[in-house]
Amino acid sequence: MAVFDMTVHEDVLAKTVKLAQDRNIIIPTFAQQKDPSLVPDKVKARLKGVGLWDVNPINLFRITWHNDVKTGLYGDVNYIELPSSITGIKARVVGIVGKYFPTGAHKVGAAFGCLVPRLVTGQFDPARQAAVWPSTGNYCRGGAFDCALLATDAVAILPEGMSKERFDWLREIGTKEVIGTPGTESNVKEIYDKVHELKTTRGDNIVVFNQFEEFGNALWHYDMTGSAFEQVFNSIKGPRSRMAGYVSATGSAGTISAGEYLKKVYPYSHITAVEALQCPTLYANGFGAHRIEGIGDKHVPWIHNVRNTDAVAAIDDEYPMHLLRLFNEEAGKVYLEKKGVPREIIEQLNLMGISSLANMVAAIKMAKYEEMDENDVVFTVFTDSADLYLSRIEELRAEYGPYTEMDAALDYAKYLEGILTDWYRELNYRDRKQLHNLKYFTWVEQQGKTAEELRELWEPEFWNQIWTAAPAFDRLIDQFNERTGLLAKL
Repeated sequence: MAVFDMTVHEDVLAKTVKLAQDRNIIIPTFAQQKDPSLVPDKVKARLKGVGLWDVNPINLFRITWHNDVKTGLYGDVNYIELPSSITGIKARVVGIVGKYFPTGAHKVGAAFGCLVPRLVTGQFDPARQAAVWPSTGNYCRGGAFDCALLATDAVAILPEGMSKERFDWLREIGTKEVIGTPGTESNVKEIYDKVHELKTTRGDNIVVFNQFEEFGNALWHYDMTGSAFEQVFNSIKGPRSRMAGYVSATGSAGTISAGEYLKKVYPYSHITAVEALQCPTLYANGFGAHRIEGIGDKHVPWIHNVRNTDAVAAIDDEYPMHLLRLFNEEAGKVYLEKKGVPREIIEQLNLMGISSLANMVAAIKMAKYEEMDENDVVFTVFTDSADLYLSRIEELRAEYGPYTEMDAALDYAKYLEGILTDWYRELNYRDRKQLHNLKYFTWVEQQGKTAEELRELWEPEFWNQIWTAAPAFDRLIDQFNERTGLLAKL
């Protein structure tokens, strides 16, 4: 099966080129997002006068891990290396930071990876069709941001139980429709049901960009996030350092695709998929509800190459919820300093939102399970920041009262020092094949895929088609920009 449809619809493409001219939209290539030194100097000059979250088309060039918030231009990949006074282990735990993307979360990159291939082939008509963004939170925010730049209608679909900040932001940016579906992070089927309803009632007037099945999501993270890890590793490694592993919550399975890149470069590195203990779909074919916002579950995403997943960590949502307070309440910060955490690190802990904290806990579990030492480096993603969960902190205060030093001491002992190797499952070949087969019940029975397509997903050659597709899209992006003529006019 062809992974990406490269068919060009010239009639629509011509209209989109005109829209881009009118809106002053220049599209960055995958290569430029991966290596911002390739961005033209005239574009960089424009960026200096534009805020990171401004709804300005030039901010498409800030869909990168390299944003330097001090200069407004580019620098090294943003990351935090957590000290042993937090992790309690010898191995090095490093997380790259998503806050410095437009919208404050890295999902705007995944939305770009899904939208732009359709845009530069004319398979999406932004002048006529609304873009539908099924999501458990940040992805639909990224899609809404991209649509605001294009002045096209966006339909955001996310569980009604997600944080207040997500809904407020979507409405503020002018999203045409914000649809809350029943439930919380675990209720992905309800999102799919709403998508099916929209397809039935609106037909060709919408295009659905489903992050759980769009391979552009996986491709973007393979190229951008995977290479970002490589760059950070090369900048911090010592003579005996090992790229030991990569830990990522599964969510849509876009971010975990960065591990595929790392396995190409560092074949002995391992990939651990993270999910909530309260809904252990991969760990035990389980189900339930949980509070780790941004993780969609009760199914295996179509774009998750489980053949390359080495382990699953199921994280009790009590861990990130308690750590959210420990890392952000003043009493927690004071206690962390007493425990030897450097002040400069304490001031950066708010760069971790709820799913970021779950990733951190899983990285510590992985290092303990595999008995890693000071030569091992474990990478993860701090997808968004605590800024998107301030209402959750207020809810916790209302439920449990003010946060005290005693609370901080208990949380530090139980939810940092108390991290163990329980609920960590190493996968053998048959385990991985079993998880792959689990896709059947969502994607073949419910979402219109075929059993033959599912079988093709098991083959490594299929995935190699995805990981090598960026140059073909870059050629189409270059052609699109040439037709608008905007680069030449800068």
